[in-house]
Amino acid sequence: MPSPEIVLHGTPLSGHAHRVELLLLALGLPYRVEPAPADIRRSAAFRKLNPLGQIPVLQDDDLTFADSNAIMVYLVRRYAPESPWLPLDPVDAAHVQRWLSIAAGEVMHGPSIARLITQFGLKDDKVRAQRIAIQLLAFMEEHLAARDYLATAHPTIADLACYSYVAHAPEGGISLKPHPAVRRWIARIEALPFFKPIPPSPLPPELEDDAA
Repeated sequence: MPSPEIVLHGTPLSGHAHRVELLLLALGLPYRVEPAPADIRRSAAFRKLNPLGQIPVLQDDDLTFADSNAIMVYLVRRYAPESPWLPLDPVDAAHVQRWLSIAAGEVMHGPSIARLITQFGLKDDKVRAQRIAIQLLAFMEEHLAARDYLATAHPTIADLACYSYVAHAPEGGISLKPHPAVRRWIARIEALPFFKPIPPSPLPPELEDDAA
């Protein structure tokens, strides 16, 4: 039986925490969210949970996990090992892993960093982040032209891992208008029955009329 003591440490605007929360909702697992804003993440108590001071962190009874992708793997394998969220077939599993790597690579260093710079004042290279994001979106557009989901014919944790920052790319100054297949994929994720949105942040002036 699912433990009622699952605790997700995160913030409402964190895409990394959001992907984990989406999976918790998809699996129907009872959980509570423990707010972990920046001051909490600097505390000694939080650093005991994750010495890197990053969110999300998930506690499940006496187990503690950091890293959103690792958390999702744990949740599926423990609570829904036969579910399609993380396929057992080796080819499908490899496709999922590839997109988990893209989520930790291009998605993080592209749309995620661009959003952090624009919305939260992160000191980083916005031109580089936007360039990575544009390359990523072009790749995803071609990949999704004949597919409904990223890794298999059905949604997997690969889609959840990539959704949040790609869907909110306009908040980092990156338009989704040139990418209709990506926008259709975003709409499919948002149509899933358990879906819960991230609170929107204001679009930068150059994208205020962006309907993506």
